[in-house]
Amino acid sequence: MNFSSFLTSLGTSFVIFVVLMLLFTWLSRKPGNVEVYYPNRILKGMNPVEGGYMTRNPFSWIREAMSSSETDIINMSGVDTAVYFVFLGTALGIFVFSGVVLLPVLLPVASTDHSIKAANTTSKGTFNELDRLSMGHVGNSGPRLWAFIVATYWVSVVTYFLLWRAYKHVTELRAKALMSPEIRADQFAILVRDIPPTSVGQSKKEQIDSFFRAIYPDTFYRSMVVTDNKEVNKIYEELEGYKKKLERAEAIYAESKKTNPDALKPLHKTGFLGIVGEKVDSIEFYNDKIKELIQQLEVEQKVTLKEKQQSSALVFFNSRVAAASASQNLHAPIVDRWTVIDAPEPRQLIWTNLSKTFYVRIIRQYVVYVVVFLTIFFYMIPIGFISALTTLDNLVKLLPFLKPVVSQKAIKTVLEAYLPQLALIIFLALLPKFLMFLSKAEGIPSESHVTRAASGKYFYFSVLNVFIGVTLAGTLLGAFKSIEKDPNSIFRVLAESLPQNATFFLTFVALKFFVGYGLELSRIVPLIIFHLKKKYLCKTEAEIKEAWAPGDLGYATRFPSDMLIMTIVLCYSVIAPIILPFGVVYFGLGWLLLRNQALKVYVPSFESYGRMWPHIHTRMLATLILYQVTMCGYFGIKTFAPTPVLFPLPIFSLIFAFICQKKFRRFFESPALEVVSHELKEIPNMDIVFRSFIPPCLSAGKSDDHQFEDALSHVSKTGSSSV
Repeated sequence: MNFSSFLTSLGTSFVIFVVLMLLFTWLSRKPGNVEVYYPNRILKGMNPVEGGYMTRNPFSWIREAMSSSETDIINMSGVDTAVYFVFLGTALGIFVFSGVVLLPVLLPVASTDHSIKAANTTSKGTFNELDRLSMGHVGNSGPRLWAFIVATYWVSVVTYFLLWRAYKHVTELRAKALMSPEIRADQFAILVRDIPPTSVGQSKKEQIDSFFRAIYPDTFYRSMVVTDNKEVNKIYEELEGYKKKLERAEAIYAESKKTNPDALKPLHKTGFLGIVGEKVDSIEFYNDKIKELIQQLEVEQKVTLKEKQQSSALVFFNSRVAAASASQNLHAPIVDRWTVIDAPEPRQLIWTNLSKTFYVRIIRQYVVYVVVFLTIFFYMIPIGFISALTTLDNLVKLLPFLKPVVSQKAIKTVLEAYLPQLALIIFLALLPKFLMFLSKAEGIPSESHVTRAASGKYFYFSVLNVFIGVTLAGTLLGAFKSIEKDPNSIFRVLAESLPQNATFFLTFVALKFFVGYGLELSRIVPLIIFHLKKKYLCKTEAEIKEAWAPGDLGYATRFPSDMLIMTIVLCYSVIAPIILPFGVVYFGLGWLLLRNQALKVYVPSFESYGRMWPHIHTRMLATLILYQVTMCGYFGIKTFAPTPVLFPLPIFSLIFAFICQKKFRRFFESPALEVVSHELKEIPNMDIVFRSFIPPCLSAGKSDDHQFEDALSHVSKTGSSSV
């Protein structure tokens, strides 16, 4: 990539961002768009915009985002979102404090070195303007390299300090949330799996009740046996579907009556997709179907509760201290019996996974690991191929007929500026749903845990395939003949490939924060989809609300995407320090812009009280170790005698990781008794707590306990506690 292509990419990305930001300030002030730009505030019953739409300053969102406190974020979007901003702030701090030293020290050291010619460049010899600012412009020996060694240590020390500080802060956030006086149903329940077979003449609920009442005689409340809800849930979803269709048909009929009092009731055909079959009155047909399905649902509910009980259950206590204690204790001498963990929120439970046995979960986990490994390995082939293809030189070699087109200066400039980065971003967008599917297949019991697992898979995939794959693919393709002649030169070639790909990653990061964050803020795509659905598809208030439902921040993909940028910037921070301002802008702009989205747009789909943080911390340390190994390898190709002074750095990082895990991690796996022992503001209504866990397909139309007597235990005789 030449200098004009780089400036084209950077300049056009910035212009796109400015245009999208101005579109946001204009569109967000229009009352008809309020559901798209302020859904979180609407759902919480708050005024979307204080002071009215037209009187607002176009940039008032920036002031509001900057002035908001961490408490505001927690109140609007929960602890997990606040933890995400701790991550953004930590990454931003690492790059700011690193840049304060690296930019004024390393740039002059590199640019004033005249010991070598600019052959080892940041863009294969064509980008001489920035070559002089990179480590590739420094000779293979000499005292100047000491500056880069000291800089490597400085970045590591800054990262250690800020990660330690962040871990302590997130621990305090989690503790404060868990000791809240508010009543949260999940704090009074545990999830029990791997329940052994029952004795002759004993029901499953009797077995569970007698087991836990014997251990916790004063605090055991009741139990709920997990059932196989596949069939009953199928009927329930079909019933809910017909209710929505009935509501829609009635809305259409009511609307037509306004313009024509003699309007006929809506009709539809009962055959395939409503195209063929008998034509019937929609309202009558849906009413009949609903009555029929309600009867089927009641029958299936009884069958499910009596005959489809599984080897897992939810057990409730009238004290959250007792529940927390039970979730941490060993309840049987054999590990594959009476496995207990703290219960997730009711909305998080993945019911189909709760009954999977101990060894089935282990086998599934290892099978998924193998599949992920194969996916990463084989995905590297097409990503490397795309990376190699999307360089114009290789593209013309493989497709000679394109030479007249790409030889034109304007087209060449645009293609070089955007083609590789866009190809990579589009290719990566195909992966997240597959990784979520694999994570659920492991037998994980909660949505938040699935998100954490998928996030980890996506992170390692991104690092191995994007950072390493893109870095090496073009180099190996271009140097294949030389490596074939001299196989021992592969390590030198790979090390030299690092500075040669710096400009690709500069433009990749710029494209991500300018165009990516511009689209995030403007919400152009959700806005267009909402208005199209509202005009042509939505007939009821429920359908309109579903059309503008914002979803959550999407942690499963957002964290790994941010971690990829952190990996790129950190690994190039010393080799090409000019990348640091790009990292600062990415995380600074992300902190500001996503703060606005968290306060006004996104609605969390779960709350895990910061359980994501140990995984984030581990991946940030993995990134740091990759950076340190990268620097050791890059210094290794230079004839600089003091290079071994870098070798202890990865060891320091592993020791730091070990200390953090021993000091902090246990609290993120189980709630501390000191924390949950704080008094509640009122005595909990245990019946409400209990009922919040009943699946909708089993609770639909039911209000009495006798409907669930086969799977749910009777209330214990002990009273409720205030703890």
